[in-house]
Amino acid sequence: MADEDFSTQLQDWLDKDSPKTLAELEDVFRERSFAVAVLLLMLPSAVPIPTGGVTHVLEAITVLLGLEMLAGRQTIWLPERWKHRELGAFLTTKAMPFLVRRIRWFERWSRPRLAGLFEKRWFYRVLGVVFIAFAVGAALAPPFSGLDTLPSAGAVIVALAIVLEDIVVLAVGLFVGAGGIAITITLGSALVRFIRHRF
Repeated sequence: MADEDFSTQLQDWLDKDSPKTLAELEDVFRERSFAVAVLLLMLPSAVPIPTGGVTHVLEAITVLLGLEMLAGRQTIWLPERWKHRELGAFLTTKAMPFLVRRIRWFERWSRPRLAGLFEKRWFYRVLGVVFIAFAVGAALAPPFSGLDTLPSAGAVIVALAIVLEDIVVLAVGLFVGAGGIAITITLGSALVRFIRHRF
């Protein structure tokens, strides 16, 4: 399994009959479990599919995982209820096919670049801060504005960069996520000025 592409491993996991939970995810993906968990948790906000308001809960869990990375944890800690709760049909039937296709696109041109950097503890902690920032940025985007998409997509791409150990993919993720937060702040400030001017 270690020699398989990540997209193949992910598809195999999805095709299994066992429940799709964060606990099982950690058993399957081991040292990459933080990155894979963030990738799955932030995916619903990153795709233009109705999610029924579940995204804020997933973003809160992502913040918690980012804090654990910042603290240097190597294994995921979550309340047992969260770890053993199924990720749901939305992820496994709607969002996942979209994700697997995108991962395969990245895998075609990606290769390990500065792979050793991803093994450094300090760099691992920095990436935890990035996940926190992008999750908070997505959560604070105005409802129904679609502005949570870019910070969420940034988090997904950064998580994929960790899995692929590719600094170029990481740079793309940072650009997308930071750009999304900048757009949210700019439009939010403009809206505040407009309201003050009108009233």
